[in-house]
Amino acid sequence: MIDQLIKLDWSPEQISDQLDKEQRLRISHEWIYQYIYKDKQAGGVLWKHLRCRKKRRKRYGSHEKRGQIPNRKSIEERPKVVERRERIGDWEADTIIGKGKQGAIVTLVDRKSRFLRIGLVGRRTKQAVKAMIISLLADLPVHTITCDNGKEFADHEEIARVLDAEVYFAHSYASWERGTNENTNGLIRQYIPKHTDFCKLTKADIQFAEDRLNTRPRKCLSFTQPVVFLKSHSCT
Repeated sequence: MIDQLIKLDWSPEQISDQLDKEQRLRISHEWIYQYIYKDKQAGGVLWKHLRCRKKRRKRYGSHEKRGQIPNRKSIEERPKVVERRERIGDWEADTIIGKGKQGAIVTLVDRKSRFLRIGLVGRRTKQAVKAMIISLLADLPVHTITCDNGKEFADHEEIARVLDAEVYFAHSYASWERGTNENTNGLIRQYIPKHTDFCKLTKADIQFAEDRLNTRPRKCLSFTQPVVFLKSHSCT
């Protein structure tokens, strides 16, 4: 079945979720990636169905150059319901760095609705990022937040306490584990291109980008706007 779904151009994450829902088989998407690359080494062609064909390296046990974050919870501990996108309130978090590493944009995307919140901080410090995340999500449903391993998320325990949520961390160098957020960051670049001087950005610039993306119909939502989808499903 795995081979069949790969040949239908399903991503390893989608296949993992499908196997869990349909057959109660818990096979991680990372295992499926390794299966595909072993097939490639044996002369197979399954790898040609991947959207990103650059080989991923497992670095879960490698040294994290940016330092370890105390008391972090691994994505492996995250409830399976988050992977299935069954509810509003499971967020992915990241930061986008400005030109010359001056300033940063905090990005937060709800996994189910694709609703986006973004905020500009003068410096990418744990204090600034913590305050921005709390501010952006204060009036929204929040069950979980999944971050990368940047030290700007080191105040995760305070974020969890204030928002009454659980914060989890993806594996190092595994950006696909926060694929919704990574894809959305790419969409943001349409309005805030690379090499933009964040010191010249205004709150109006940030709000414009956020509003444009939240009111853009999304195919994955049957062409519903994220803001509309969020409002209609926030109680489910």
